[in-house]
Amino acid sequence: MRVLETGLDGVVIVEPRVYGDERGSFQESWKASSYGEHGLPTAFAQANVSRSVKGVLRGLHYQFQQPQGKLVSVLEGRIFDVAVDIRPGSPSFGQWAGVELSGQNHRQFYIPEGFAHGFIVLSSSALFHYHCTTEYCAKYDAAIAWNDPDIAINWPCEPVTVSEKDRSAPFLRDVPPERLPGENP
Repeated sequence: MRVLETGLDGVVIVEPRVYGDERGSFQESWKASSYGEHGLPTAFAQANVSRSVKGVLRGLHYQFQQPQGKLVSVLEGRIFDVAVDIRPGSPSFGQWAGVELSGQNHRQFYIPEGFAHGFIVLSSSALFHYHCTTEYCAKYDAAIAWNDPDIAINWPCEPVTVSEKDRSAPFLRDVPPERLPGENP
């Protein structure tokens, strides 16, 4: 596998080896020893799958306590996936990295704890899979506006569908420090 840096500390693109022949293809989607060699998690607490249709934008989500690292991939379809550094005091605070993930390119995106995460669906639908380093906890769930002008994410298209939670999410500058990762007891 190849691991590509994104310019944000800890946020990487993983390109697994894909073996193909006339029957189809095979890849290891995660192997503790291989990922550990690259400084990536060797254990996950939860795995999730979601399906969304074209133009759905989800994010920018995070947990302000018990933050989650996420290893994300797309099994079918295409998305543009984004990580935003929301770690107070980080030299890259408020900066983002993005990558296109698809069932064709087999890429994965690792988003460490302390980052907000979001994506928009580019194909008619997409089947999205992700492993989390900690379990989801609703009381710590939070979001930042996907269209925050200070972050200025260059989304490849305008969203068609955004949830009420995501439409009403605050700009990063308006989030109290105690609702950001790393600022809590």
